[in-house]
Amino acid sequence: MDLAVQQTDRIRPVAVRLASEEEAIATARVLAKQFAESASSRDTDRLLPHAELDALSQSGLLSITVPSEYGGLDVSNAVLAEVTAILAEADGSIGQIPQNHFYILEALRVDGSEEQKRFFFGRALAGDRFGNALSEKGTKTVGHYNTRIVREGLGYRINGRKYYSTGVIFADWITVFALDDEERLTMSFVPRGTEGIEIVDDWDGFGQRTTGSGTTVLSNVYVRADAVVSHQKGFERPTTIGSVGQIIHAGVDLGIARAAFAETVEFVKTNARPWMNSGVERASEDPLTIAKVGQIAIRLEAATAVVERAGRKVDIAQIDPSEANVVAATLAVATAKVLTTEIALEASNTLFELAGTSSVRVGLNLDRHWRNARTHTLHDPVRWKYHVVGNYYLNDVTPPKNGAL
Repeated sequence: MDLAVQQTDRIRPVAVRLASEEEAIATARVLAKQFAESASSRDTDRLLPHAELDALSQSGLLSITVPSEYGGLDVSNAVLAEVTAILAEADGSIGQIPQNHFYILEALRVDGSEEQKRFFFGRALAGDRFGNALSEKGTKTVGHYNTRIVREGLGYRINGRKYYSTGVIFADWITVFALDDEERLTMSFVPRGTEGIEIVDDWDGFGQRTTGSGTTVLSNVYVRADAVVSHQKGFERPTTIGSVGQIIHAGVDLGIARAAFAETVEFVKTNARPWMNSGVERASEDPLTIAKVGQIAIRLEAATAVVERAGRKVDIAQIDPSEANVVAATLAVATAKVLTTEIALEASNTLFELAGTSSVRVGLNLDRHWRNARTHTLHDPVRWKYHVVGNYYLNDVTPPKNGAL
């Protein structure tokens, strides 16, 4: 496969090779400290984090899931989720941007050819970023697609329009999901700058404002046959594609919750006033405030533990993707996603409840945590995760196989 000459129009230093899971966590913490310093201003002015994504690429964190047989660190999924949470606590948008990158690498691991794995895992190790052109507007459901891929000579042509293209603005590879002539879902790796690709920076959500989740227009885009993966196969048998994608989303919500909680503690300690009937001198001594902070802290700790447990079950299912193991991983990740969704919303709302009216000042921009939580948690409806878990235990119904579970 010889795509490197057209692979990217940007030159970056070759990425670091991380040697251990502990180093991955430590690296994430160093970057997070840097990213947090300007996170609020990026949100306020909607400044896309190009420099921050370049730093993330060079750090080696974007290749931590590459299998060891292809030269990668192959971290546990619990570590992957924790790295995500660390980054998302610093900046929710930066935490979310690599989600599709890692989902794509997992789909490649599951269904890519050996040649494709060697090449694209190699690009990930070099620091390349993979962006997502998956979701569409105007279809019957989010699981339906109008984008088509048709054979032309030795390759294919793709036509369609994608929305919520998280990460594409920052990507070296546009990963396009399209239906072939037999209605099977494919995943194609198209180099950035390929003729016929138009990336429109039109994402205007009130939260996760700098994910770059805009529109991707595909007009007769050519893709080589050896850059097309049959994504459909990943959902015709038990795999961990959905679980890996979802546990990263859980990590994003967990990080946003931690950020909101940290802001709450700091504001209550330093700025909030006690209620006039509380009989205490400081807001931090108010017994009702203390209890509420304790409640959020406990639920955060519980959500963290459930994410870690779910990650271990995904690890087992990756090694042995039996129906039983994959179902166990799916249910565990669904549980983690429910709990992290709920704590992200609760923690970001409680911030204002406990901090009081002064905390809503525009200049503080504390509302970005609630906006980020509310926006990101809309990604997959948790009401259906409750249904999937309950239906399994009550009626022995196996969870559906898709990228949202």
